[in-house]
Amino acid sequence: MIHGETLLPYYTGRLIDILGTKYDLDAFTWAIFLVCVVSVGGSFSAGCRGGLFTLSISRMIIRIRGLLFSSLVQQDLAFFQEVKTGDLTSRLSKDTTMMSDAVPLNANVFLRSLFKVIGLYAFMLRLSWRLTVLTSIEVPIMLAAQKFYDVRHKRLLQAIQDSIACSGEVVRETVSSIETVRSFATEGEESQRYDANLNKTHQLKNQKDMERAFYLLIRRLLHLGLKLIMLYCGYQQILTGLVTKGNLVSFILYQMEVGIYVQTLMYMYGDVLSNVGAAKKVFEYLYRQPAIYTEGIWAPKFLEGHVSFRSVFFAYPSRPEIQVLQNVCLELCPGEVTALVGLNGSGKSTCVALLKHFFEIEEGEIVLDGTPIQEYEHKYFHRRVALVNQEPVLFSGSIWDNITYGMEGCTKEEVVAAAEEANALGFISELEGGFNADVGEKGGQLSAGQKQRLAIARALIRKPKVLILDEATSALDVESEAAIQQSLLKGRSRTVLVIAHRMQTVENADKIVVLENGVIVEEGTHVQLMDLKGAYYRLVQRSQME
Repeated sequence: MIHGETLLPYYTGRLIDILGTKYDLDAFTWAIFLVCVVSVGGSFSAGCRGGLFTLSISRMIIRIRGLLFSSLVQQDLAFFQEVKTGDLTSRLSKDTTMMSDAVPLNANVFLRSLFKVIGLYAFMLRLSWRLTVLTSIEVPIMLAAQKFYDVRHKRLLQAIQDSIACSGEVVRETVSSIETVRSFATEGEESQRYDANLNKTHQLKNQKDMERAFYLLIRRLLHLGLKLIMLYCGYQQILTGLVTKGNLVSFILYQMEVGIYVQTLMYMYGDVLSNVGAAKKVFEYLYRQPAIYTEGIWAPKFLEGHVSFRSVFFAYPSRPEIQVLQNVCLELCPGEVTALVGLNGSGKSTCVALLKHFFEIEEGEIVLDGTPIQEYEHKYFHRRVALVNQEPVLFSGSIWDNITYGMEGCTKEEVVAAAEEANALGFISELEGGFNADVGEKGGQLSAGQKQRLAIARALIRKPKVLILDEATSALDVESEAAIQQSLLKGRSRTVLVIAHRMQTVENADKIVVLENGVIVEEGTHVQLMDLKGAYYRLVQRSQME
């Protein structure tokens, strides 16, 4: 197909030479026939090739997005704390499309253009090697100009991608926090912040377009100058008899065509570079290994739920110079309720994050029934160790979908039992549709207390041996909180860890552990610690004054 199209200028020149001499009907008819056959064959082959590459692009976009999302959801929490959500969504939507479009399309155009250039130069050398050498001077000049332009173009494209990601982050933050925006009447400020990001993107795109326009002007002036020189030299060769008029016409057609394909090759090179930024980020996330080890295989049939913190030291990866936990030793026993208390920033939530294996411990270890938690099979461990946060996240869908999230094959009896134990069955039965009622985006159709009770039910349906309640009942009234505590904390064989700021919530715990600046300073029952009149006593006094 490629070499067939290359014959068209050659036979065009033959036609001119035939018409310029004694008319030969057979030679003229044969030349016309060959031109038609080559044109039809080339068009058919080009259509087939284009269709195959279009299918390849579509499949590649889907596959790359699937692989990237799968890699992202397996990353550690430190990664999501460092990278903004808008940046990730931009990589998933925009950059994967740019990369997937560029690879097959550029491969298609590059290979076609490369073979065309080789074929065209072969015919040009056959017609006139002198003119071919002259026109070849254009290539290194254009390559030098293209290389200079590509360096600046790549920097601008990277800046544009970052600016678009920032705009997306502003939208995500504003929409997800619309209540806060409305309560502080900052709609105008948020609009201005978004407009500022859009203006920055617009300025960068204008700069990119201006530089490209200037580059194209320089390239066309160079091309025009070299073409005038080539025409003059061709005319001189006709006078000396080195080429015929038909040969010169064929050479000009070849030169025009080869110029187009050389420019295409240079454009492909620049386009590949422009997509390097997008592909680099995609592959960086695609092949990033999470800092958390999740390849454990231990999944015993029976689990007691005995947890031990053994001389645990920890600092967050984003702030390695700040020691959050220092030599923490803690025992959580089956059938007992342990309360972890302390001021904000004392390390309570960090203990929870480490127990859930969200981060790797810097020094020391956490063991469950004598086995380090990282050796447990990932799904097994997180079913047996369940966490309910102060601000639980619900997903769009029904109440049933949210309670059974991550669980397969749950029976109605199990779902009802979990909802009843979480003191949620009452309000669920009052909703239109019951368990099939839609909770809205992030549970927006429910109150804070209802969301907390659903989150507790979601944890209980897993039948955990270790249950962590991190301010899990903070949005409930006293009566509802007492009912849930009565249901969760008494008469069960599971291990329970409670974190609460309200001292009334932890008074009945079997053991209370007090944290200060990442260090355990007191440990005992409510009565014992009140008698000490130390850190816990001060916390209780402060709570009563609030």
